[in-house]
Amino acid sequence: MKLVIAVVQDKDQRKVTDALLDRGYQFTHVSSTGGLLREGNVTFLIGVEEHQVDGVIEVLATHSKTREQLVNVFPPTIEPIGTCIPNPVKVQVGGATVFVLDVERFEKL
Repeated sequence: MKLVIAVVQDKDQRKVTDALLDRGYQFTHVSSTGGLLREGNVTFLIGVEEHQVDGVIEVLATHSKTREQLVNVFPPTIEPIGTCIPNPVKVQVGGATVFVLDVERFEKL
């Protein structure tokens, strides 16, 4: 058995959830927050048999898209606030970060 841990953006939660349910995968999802942009994410915990891992990853790849977003980057500085107005920078966000772990033991109680 495998545990697939997938972190996706909030914006993709509904599409990923619906697609996983349509394919019959069982999962738990937990709200989380990303580090760099401090935006909302969802972490999916999906327990599957080894032969199902590629199907789960396919669902995640299809329904969690990367996109560009403009972000204001404030450099660490000792200058007074307002002396530097940063230009927005384009960054890629979205997609899925996926970890696949071996499950040594599983019990449903």
